[in-house]
Amino acid sequence: MMSQFRCPRGGTLSHVAPAQAWRRAALVLFSVAAGTNVPTPLLIIYRHDLGLSAETITALFGVYAAGLVPSLLVAGPLSDRIGRRPVVLPFVALSGIASLLFVVAAGSVPLLFVARFLQGVVSGAVFSVGSAWVSELSQGDGAGARRTAAAMSAGFALGPLASGLLGQYGPAPTTLPYLLHAAMVGVGMLASRGLPETVLPRQPDDAEQAREPLLHSTDRWTFGSVVAPLAVCVYAFPSIVIAALPVLVDLPADQGVVITGVLAGLTLGAGTLAAPLQGRWGTWTPTLAATCGSLGFALALLAAQHNQVAVLIPAALLLGAGGGLGLASGLALVARLALPTRRGALTSVFYAFAYLGFAGPLLTAFGAR
Repeated sequence: MMSQFRCPRGGTLSHVAPAQAWRRAALVLFSVAAGTNVPTPLLIIYRHDLGLSAETITALFGVYAAGLVPSLLVAGPLSDRIGRRPVVLPFVALSGIASLLFVVAAGSVPLLFVARFLQGVVSGAVFSVGSAWVSELSQGDGAGARRTAAAMSAGFALGPLASGLLGQYGPAPTTLPYLLHAAMVGVGMLASRGLPETVLPRQPDDAEQAREPLLHSTDRWTFGSVVAPLAVCVYAFPSIVIAALPVLVDLPADQGVVITGVLAGLTLGAGTLAAPLQGRWGTWTPTLAATCGSLGFALALLAAQHNQVAVLIPAALLLGAGGGLGLASGLALVARLALPTRRGALTSVFYAFAYLGFAGPLLTAFGAR
């Protein structure tokens, strides 16, 4: 059924079937998310082939945030002013370019850092603005948040799972995973064709909207006491499995790449399955997210302290479920609290808090010693 879509300021932008629109926008998010963790299982190969120290590996993982944070702070507010499409689509294309750069960078440490930095820039723009876009196209209370969380978590899961398998058993371990992702980005770009804009561009002299706050004053306490802490949990929980545990637990030497990829896939796959449950559990979802993550964190410390590889599986499932529930419930709260003309900016703030969670692996490493 075709329906009329209206932007936050009331201007009719296009006629589109909402189900088709949000699905295609979610596919765009999925295609970019799939590339984010492709390098993670391959870090073992880079470390061996290039003789990298543990400190260099940690820095290579962390430079992602150096590209992501400024991109977050700029992209969300910019998309509120000029629209979602002109911000998201160029960065989707850059996602494929970053993966191709990884292919060239297999023998160069500086290029690896550049490629990982570009991945951060892409993620900051696409995830913040794309989340707002899916939410607006969904036109349903909380539906957009669940759809966004499921699409991103599925991409996060597939990327390291595929790269772990290809990196362990494929003919070109540092090439084929990235080429596969570049092809997925091409599919995402095709899916983006004809997606409707959901924001009318503002005029530079639109002073009234420029002065609008991110939140009503009555909602600031809710954001600071509930949404911001919940956002930190979104990536703090799964990043423990992805970044810390493969280093802290002695994995079989001949299976380290594939085990790392499978663990990451299980973690983020659990998040994919858990995210849609936000619609059923409603206001209890943040509490359940924190409970799952806390239990998973305890098991992760146990696995690291006693070198128990088997304990990694339940830890991964609990941490992944906690992250997925946190993402879905957090985005639902952002959609409810945000002023329509500042949704992109507030979503960016949510993700900025979320990526603080990448300190989680450091806390795990400290607690395990």
